[in-house]
Amino acid sequence: MMDVLVQKYGGSSLATLDRVSRVAKRVAETHRAGQPVVVVVSARGDTTDSLLRLAAGTSPIRPPREVDQLLVTGECASAALLAMALHGLGVPTVSLTGWQAGLLVSGKHGAGVIVTVRTDLVTRLLAEGNVVVVAGFHGVNAHGDVITLGRGGSDTTAVALAAELRAIRCEIYTDVEGVYTADPRIVPSARLLSSVDPAVMAEMAFAGAKVLHSRSVELAAMQGIELHVRSSFSGGSGTVIPGRSEESMLETRGVVIAITHDTDVARVLVRCEGGRRDLAADVLAVLARHSVPVDLVARSGPYEDELRIGFTIRRSDVAEIREPLRSSVAEFGGEIQIDENVGKLSLIGMGLLNRPEYTVSMLSALAAAGIPTSWISTSQLRSSVVVPIDRLFDAVEVLHREFELERGDLGVGSMAPA
Repeated sequence: MMDVLVQKYGGSSLATLDRVSRVAKRVAETHRAGQPVVVVVSARGDTTDSLLRLAAGTSPIRPPREVDQLLVTGECASAALLAMALHGLGVPTVSLTGWQAGLLVSGKHGAGVIVTVRTDLVTRLLAEGNVVVVAGFHGVNAHGDVITLGRGGSDTTAVALAAELRAIRCEIYTDVEGVYTADPRIVPSARLLSSVDPAVMAEMAFAGAKVLHSRSVELAAMQGIELHVRSSFSGGSGTVIPGRSEESMLETRGVVIAITHDTDVARVLVRCEGGRRDLAADVLAVLARHSVPVDLVARSGPYEDELRIGFTIRRSDVAEIREPLRSSVAEFGGEIQIDENVGKLSLIGMGLLNRPEYTVSMLSALAAAGIPTSWISTSQLRSSVVVPIDRLFDAVEVLHREFELERGDLGVGSMAPA
């Protein structure tokens, strides 16, 4: 096996031809140093959004299969353009689609899951001295249909290839320097983290941190792949996510590492008077059939007069899930209420379940700032709360100050809430 390096470049890193050229020069340097390299690319800039707008303007009927067929053209174009730029630098390069690279996928269109990666062609091309550029975000199913992987799919493509190729590491290049204690666009004093435990990084990603997708982090941790998150515009060292968790989850290691926020949130409340039927399984089955993840789930007890189930989902899933969910509960006299004017705010750290004072400090700080909260959920790695969407960014700043995350001298276990 070769010591392969896998690099992934996001859409912002390839948004203009000048940026494509810059990426090509970086890849060429790696190749000329004798390092076999596989590059995974996303669609350039806002290409995916533009394609979705084209689809919306073409017909009110948009079969998911055809939407996937359309969307992957963005990634395929990026791969071909980068391959051309590398050829212009004298670097032998071959671009591949997801299916040419051997990605076999199952599941529904728009939310596929990678089953396996057949790397025979990629391995042969690398052995011949080529850089291999793979279009991310998709593969094919057992019937030969293109299936996209959903949000963050190119990250997952890169990690899956790295795992199958036994890569030395997987480098994720983006438009920020790495992983921060909060979104630096909201909190200018946010601090770059040199390393983040993979379990904590997965929680950050699920809770709204956009730099990596949670599925890719989870896959990397399971396969022991070390991730490096770096800027494609600078030479900084970025953030390292080790291949294995290095921190023991002891009560004495409680510490807040970062504040994350998620604007793609909707709050759903299901109510059924009389409590004659437990609708929890029915409701969650509808969500599962549509591959919609849920968070902050709460429900009433079995002997109450009214059955209530509350949870949050992605706001972007509301249009798809609203009618199936309404039909399911209406059969038993139930109704649903959906509030899309909310956001999710999360403390990310270790040992939070054993240290409830952190959640108390979070709620106290938000209350002092006049920011209302609802629907709280706490685990060892995350404490999340729902706040009004128009106060979400204010809330991020409040908590970043409250837990003094701008300070760089706080070791694990050293921070105690005020």
